[in-house]
Amino acid sequence: MPAARRDPRAAGLPPAADAPARLRVGVIGAGRVGAVLGAALAAAGHDVVAASGLSAASAERAARLLPGVPLLPADEVVAAADLVVLAVPDDTLPGLVAGLAGTGSWRAGQIAVHTSGAHGLTALVPAERAGVLPLALHPAMTFTGAPEDAERLTGAPFGVTSRPEHRPVAEALVLEMGGEPFFVAEADRRLYHAALVTGANHLVTLVAEAADLLRAAGVGAPERVLTPLLTAALDNGLRRGDRGLTGPVSRGDVGTVADHLETLTDRAPESVAAYVAMAQRTTERALAAGRLRRHEGAPLLDLLYEAADPAGSR
Repeated sequence: MPAARRDPRAAGLPPAADAPARLRVGVIGAGRVGAVLGAALAAAGHDVVAASGLSAASAERAARLLPGVPLLPADEVVAAADLVVLAVPDDTLPGLVAGLAGTGSWRAGQIAVHTSGAHGLTALVPAERAGVLPLALHPAMTFTGAPEDAERLTGAPFGVTSRPEHRPVAEALVLEMGGEPFFVAEADRRLYHAALVTGANHLVTLVAEAADLLRAAGVGAPERVLTPLLTAALDNGLRRGDRGLTGPVSRGDVGTVADHLETLTDRAPESVAAYVAMAQRTTERALAAGRLRRHEGAPLLDLLYEAADPAGSR
């Protein structure tokens, strides 16, 4: 059952026809995120009236998730909408908002929502100067362009950054899309995004790296080996933090780590730097958490520092 919609006028939008309960939505960037959010807003009862997307994949995704919605230039999307969803790459966002402001596209009473985790409200200042209500709503979820992306939005946490008086509008929109809002201060936005990248993007790299090493070791179906192991490790990490650590670092097994480095240097030299960096940080965290005693961790760190800087330049 959709969440009850809160009236946007409560946050300072113009009254009556300028801020209808049913908003006209425009999506700039009908990619993996934008098309899904547009579909969620449509399911909540809003009218998605226009979208923009440059690639053939965006056009296909819009046709599938936003059927009948015309693809228009960005300024025409803004002109048609009460609520503008900006789902564009992080580096593109500030220039796009400023460019639309420079052409007079924004108008007072609109709501501008961007989905970038790396940016807060600063990127929307040019629109805000024109009287637009700015919101940063970042779904803390990975989207791949697959059909199941729409289902992943249900219950997904959204990092919300807004002016205090606009927070009810931000939270209402997230709830309408099926998400769960939590607040992120403007000053913490970059750190928040770095945390998510560390956890999600780097996790994919680690899993793929482990699978490649297993294939090199002659394991034909690495996913069968990794699935139960990594599922248990992720569960332990989420529930117990550093206390969930297992393996040679947690035991202070310097000899095993040295053997790994020797083998990787011989069989997979491109993996050495990543192994050293992760083992070093794991050792530091194990020491800080009391999982290793100082006399156990020191030899490990010496080994890893030497592997990271064999010339001794540190």
